[in-house]
Amino acid sequence: MTHRDHQDPYRLGAPQAAPADGDGPGAVSRGDLLRTLLWTVVVLSAVANMALSFAGAATPLHLASGLVTVLAAGTLVVRALRGRR
Repeated sequence: MTHRDHQDPYRLGAPQAAPADGDGPGAVSRGDLLRTLLWTVVVLSAVANMALSFAGAATPLHLASGLVTVLAAGTLVVRALRGRR
């Protein structure tokens, strides 16, 4: 293997084409997709809980919205802690 065969990821130059299977450097992983989905659920359920508070909705609706928020946020925390290992 010569020096020219070695691909330096920090070298400035023309971008290289991603592999056809979608596993290239620009591909979005399942973990990234799940993390984005969980953050979306956290934000939407927190906003829904706030809207329910202002609307004076029934307590079970508040509890359901809060439970969804806590479960999604807890899942994010667990995934972050497992990712450190």
